Amino acid sequence: MASSPCGNSNFDSGLEIKTRSVEQTLIPLVSQITTLINHKDKPKKSERTLAAIHRVGQAVSVAVGRFVAVGEAIATENQELKDEMGQACFEARRAGDAIAQLTDVGSAVPSQLDGRVTVFSDRTGMVKAARLLLSSVTKVLVLADRIVIKQIITSRNKVLVTLDHLERVSTFQEFVQIFSQFGNEMVEFAHLTGDRQNDLKDEKKKARMAAARAVLEKCTMMLLTASKTCLRHPDCESARINKDAVFHRMRCALEQVIEIVTEARSCGENKILPASIYNGIKDFKSSVECLRENLYSLSPQSMGSQLEALVERTEDFTDSAYTSHEQRQAILGLCQLARQDTQQLVHAWVEAQSAHAKEATEDMEVAILKTCQSVNDLRRELHKVAVGRASDLLKVHGEQLPLRALKAAGAEGNLEAVAEYSRKLTEQKEQLVETCRLLGHVSGTEPLEITCVHAEETFHVIGPQIISAAQTLALHPSSKIAKENLEVFCEAWESQLCDMALLLREINDFFEGRRGDKRPYLSLPRPGKHSLTNLKTAKAVKLDAEEQTSMAKLGLELRLLSSDVDTEVEKWEEQENDIVRQSQSLASMAYNMHLFTRGEGLLKTTLDLFHQAEVFSEECLQLCSSLRTFCTQLVDEEKSVVMTDMEKLVALCQQLQMGSKTPVQGKTATFQKVDSSIQTTRNILTVVVSLLPFCNKLNRKYKSERSSLGSPQDWRERQDGSTPVKEEGALNSKNSNGFGVKSLEQHMAGLNLLESK
Repeated sequence: MASSPCGNSNFDSGLEIKTRSVEQTLIPLVSQITTLINHKDKPKKSERTLAAIHRVGQAVSVAVGRFVAVGEAIATENQELKDEMGQACFEARRAGDAIAQLTDVGSAVPSQLDGRVTVFSDRTGMVKAARLLLSSVTKVLVLADRIVIKQIITSRNKVLVTLDHLERVSTFQEFVQIFSQFGNEMVEFAHLTGDRQNDLKDEKKKARMAAARAVLEKCTMMLLTASKTCLRHPDCESARINKDAVFHRMRCALEQVIEIVTEARSCGENKILPASIYNGIKDFKSSVECLRENLYSLSPQSMGSQLEALVERTEDFTDSAYTSHEQRQAILGLCQLARQDTQQLVHAWVEAQSAHAKEATEDMEVAILKTCQSVNDLRRELHKVAVGRASDLLKVHGEQLPLRALKAAGAEGNLEAVAEYSRKLTEQKEQLVETCRLLGHVSGTEPLEITCVHAEETFHVIGPQIISAAQTLALHPSSKIAKENLEVFCEAWESQLCDMALLLREINDFFEGRRGDKRPYLSLPRPGKHSLTNLKTAKAVKLDAEEQTSMAKLGLELRLLSSDVDTEVEKWEEQENDIVRQSQSLASMAYNMHLFTRGEGLLKTTLDLFHQAEVFSEECLQLCSSLRTFCTQLVDEEKSVVMTDMEKLVALCQQLQMGSKTPVQGKTATFQKVDSSIQTTRNILTVVVSLLPFCNKLNRKYKSERSSLGSPQDWRERQDGSTPVKEEGALNSKNSNGFGVKSLEQHMAGLNLLESK
């Protein structure tokens, strides 16, 4: 065959794959094409091999045909993409036909020497057909991805319109009607953005999306009670301030989501993350160690400037009023030691350059090791200070004394006491804000750093909102709505303290090398959570000493099981797998419940425990969704084992959800509910611990066995804007990990290399 049937077409290098779903859809196709091209190295084939190649080529062609049919249907429904999508589909179909022709047995030529069949006489043709197919299929997927973005923008716009209506309502009847509509729109927006968050490849964007969605979750309930308070007390200035702050924060969070999905660059987004000390130390060490390879890679002056910039950042620690004298002296001493070691390195470096040395001398090598050690010691000390302060603050503020005092003073109508405790809460807020900033310096990864910034901003905003809510209650001490509003803002504060404790644990895990770069755990909105029927909360009580003793055995079992889960997930090679991530979240929450049985931790009351149990069950259902997707690649016997355990989990999750939501009255009934919640949590973890090693074994087994382009029908449903977005869509499933398959970029590099030969 003298020429390629598909003509000359260059791969569109401008197409950037930004989501896991697009990448995972392409990987099996790339695997098939790579198989075909690799067989070209031996042009003479046996009949069996030839038949296998023919089947692969025909399978690719048929799968591409089905895929293109879906793309053409999407183009018909979305006129703005019709021309681009039509052209991409045309090229994909042409390339699929070309591959079918190149692998057609009928076109094979018998050898004159031995009569064996020779295939692929046109080596270049197959490579060009493969490149055109990958280019066009990628373009179809990227264009379809625009439709998903359009759905999110449309959903956001609907939420904004309803938000404007909510802000202007003047009667309770109108408010109830519009808020019901608002709740439904927020549920739709939560599902769309949740799918998008899990689909993003960029971990920074994923962390920013999680932070924005956490704001929307907390603000939904705040918006409800703040608006009701304003309607009941329309002339109250503090109530208006409280409400305005909630609406403003919701609009900012909605805008941040759109900036992430559209990659817009607004004025607010142009600001970059503050330079962290961890990154400064990493960059400085890299510069120092580069001297081993190249003595002339940078100047001594630039290295000195780099160190001074690093030392300057430590002023956030040394200038803090909350840093002890001993800690301050230790940090300053380590900074001075780093300067001295760097000066010795520069001296040895200059001598080596003067001697025209081509590589680092022995004196330089010693100085490099000492300099790296001194900045490592500095990092360790800063980590100890930041984490130690955070741990101390969480212990002190776990009792929530200022919040309790504010609630009591507001209920008594005591404005002077409200002002006094407001000052104490403001001081507490400033301590927490500064501590979050210090944690950001030592967090170690950009996703964790983004979560620290989110925590800092949350404390900064909610503190004044609590104060304005308390002032409103003090002005109207008999108002049930004002009291409820203050409770909601206090709960948001306590929730952020819980998130901070989880963040602190992840920063410690990263520092000690126990786990990789994990996604921060943040609870996400769920349908019905903020409905008007869920406004009244149960009375929060604490376990007494006798009840804690009764719970001790169950609590110990929870601790051991959570440790077992941590041990099992650490054995997985892919720490970003959703099964791993969700299991880690379950272990973290179970550990919190263990601390509750001992009267420790941030779960102070039975109400806290029941809320944690509800979130635990929701996260476990997400794990079941990931397991269901994982089962699609298993054979019947393996699938049966996983599905059986998964069904047990679903039943236990439903039991835990129903139990945590069932209202009870009286001490005995409350204790029985606590006992039931913890027992069900223990049973769930027992199943998870048994499932994890089995799934890990299967995951390793199937790493390289995915070899077909999946059915496009699920992908079609995922893109169809006319149907509700499902949490378990095949293309955008939450378990969209590659199971160790080589990256698409490596495959493309292989194709380019083949064409150049």
